[in-house]
Amino acid sequence: MQRIGVFVCHCGSNIAATVDVKKVVEMAKMEPGVVHAEDYQYMCSEAGQSKIAEAIKNEKLTGLVVCSCSPRMHETTFRKAAERAGLNPYMVEVANIREHCSWIHKDMGEATKKAVILARAAIAKVNLNASLKPGESLVTKRALVIGGGIAGIQTALDIAEAGYEVDIVEKTPSIGGRMSQLDKTFPTLDCSACILTPKMVEASAHEKINIYTYSEVEKVSGFVGDFAVVIRKKARSVDMDKCTGCGVCQEKCPSKKNSNEFNRGLNTRSAIYTPFAQAIPNVPVIDRENCIKFKTGKCGVCAKVCQAGAIDYEQKDEIVTEKYGAIVVATGFDTIKLDNYDEYAYNQSKDVITSLELERIMNAAGPTKGHLERMSDGKAPKNMVFIQCVGSRCADKRGKSYCSKICCMYTAKHAMLIRDKYPDVNVSVFYIDVRTPGKNFDEFYRRAVEEYGVNYIKGQVGKVAPQPNGQLLVQGVDLIDNKQILMEADMVVLATAIEPDPSVRKIATMLTASIDTNNFLTEAHPKLRPVESPTAGIFLSGVCQGPKDIPETVSQAGAAAVKAIGLLAKDKLMTNPCTAKSDELLCNGCSTCANVCPYGAITYEEKEVNDHGIRETRRIAVVNNALCQGCGACTVACPSGAMDLQGFSNRQIIAEVDAICR
Repeated sequence: MQRIGVFVCHCGSNIAATVDVKKVVEMAKMEPGVVHAEDYQYMCSEAGQSKIAEAIKNEKLTGLVVCSCSPRMHETTFRKAAERAGLNPYMVEVANIREHCSWIHKDMGEATKKAVILARAAIAKVNLNASLKPGESLVTKRALVIGGGIAGIQTALDIAEAGYEVDIVEKTPSIGGRMSQLDKTFPTLDCSACILTPKMVEASAHEKINIYTYSEVEKVSGFVGDFAVVIRKKARSVDMDKCTGCGVCQEKCPSKKNSNEFNRGLNTRSAIYTPFAQAIPNVPVIDRENCIKFKTGKCGVCAKVCQAGAIDYEQKDEIVTEKYGAIVVATGFDTIKLDNYDEYAYNQSKDVITSLELERIMNAAGPTKGHLERMSDGKAPKNMVFIQCVGSRCADKRGKSYCSKICCMYTAKHAMLIRDKYPDVNVSVFYIDVRTPGKNFDEFYRRAVEEYGVNYIKGQVGKVAPQPNGQLLVQGVDLIDNKQILMEADMVVLATAIEPDPSVRKIATMLTASIDTNNFLTEAHPKLRPVESPTAGIFLSGVCQGPKDIPETVSQAGAAAVKAIGLLAKDKLMTNPCTAKSDELLCNGCSTCANVCPYGAITYEEKEVNDHGIRETRRIAVVNNALCQGCGACTVACPSGAMDLQGFSNRQIIAEVDAICR
């Protein structure tokens, strides 16, 4: 029997306001193995940890139960305190009586009863705990960044500046991401390309950074410090070493009526193309789906006019396998599809556009060379209406329940730019409310209203109706004046909600990373570990974790880089000792456990087994403790019950259940 000490935390009033901590202490003293029990205001404080250390020495404790907040928060804290006092850290259990009791119950009697039950279960487990010793694993001094937008670029640069090799994997033909599609940035109104392009060039030229464009991550295996990643480099059909970027092939290509993704489909491009002028690498790619050569076997004009001989129709996809110590996800965002928003006539009129499409129209390299004009007839608009929160903050299932965070500011930016360059254009903005959370953001919005005369209308638009004369009739409501509004417009701009890039679900599955109901990657802790995934060694950068603007994205990119650098700086990592273990006498070598293991930690060996005096050779499951992450999948799947998890054995779990039920 263990000598167990129980420590109950008040957590200020977080726990004590709903849980009778004194009663929990008294009930704990009656449990088998408990020789010491006490409560304290803040167990995680230095004074609280000192109490634990003193009790371990004075009472010769062999096990601890701390009744406090979530183990995600302070399990490491209490284990380190125990270790400093000479107790094996894996003899410590945390009973979560804050999130599981006080925060969800209003009745003190009910909450206290549950707290006692949770403490009892933890005590029962500690009575069966055994001292565990972590192993060691080497750290690969290389990082992978998935996504080549501003978040991925900044993360890679920061890691590379610390002296570590970094690979960027970007699925499009060029790095740059969404920021490369913007014209100006708020609140400074500086040119997006002017501040992004130097970063792109720096990343491309950095000796520690290797960029895989037009590539995708296909498979991820391994664990923190030693990930094995399979990358597919898709065939560009252009030799990057030979190409000079002269652009003749694009000029001469006869297939020119292909939707231009970079300009959001507002114009066309050739079948062989470079996404934009500042693209890195400045090497075109052949769109095989629309290339005449690949569709019919004829044409081949680009190969004929290429003096460098860079065109290679026989080029195949290349598979690259690399090892990484840390992985940073920076997959970015896209705007939502508007198929469910017919009331705005987006699919009916070319003059109803999204804000990102307006960015391309106003850009000098865009479909209209920077001239503001209607997409239906090329005429300059006189009246423009902006509609906020299209798909954001929705109560129904059509859109997103969250605020997209950037829409209020980029609408103010667009309105100011239009009024500055085209003073005769009347600009009206329908809004629910204006949110300006960043530095100098509110002043920026006020400039749009007070200096540029933008007409802000608090209300929502119910319908946009195309008229026979080419005008758009906007039907809305002014909530301040409490009146209906009918307004004619030449162009309507929709501030659409943003959502994570569609590839994020596939990436999250490969990385065993968590995502929320909106497909944003979930952080390990929203306040204390905002750039770390719950999966060790996986870090989050940019909008893949939640809506944010460029300054916030760059800040998070730097934070993710620092976390990755901290990991890569270590030569060795302590491995989790709570790993699976096979009972040789029960294992029948069926391979079920190996088939379900997501880490490839289980192999099989022919071993001689002494089964009740009978020696025989059997096929036995063997667990690689360096690879095993203690997920427990094998223990559930094993049909013979041979697999067990150290620290969470079947006996321990059953003991907890028995303690709860009695």
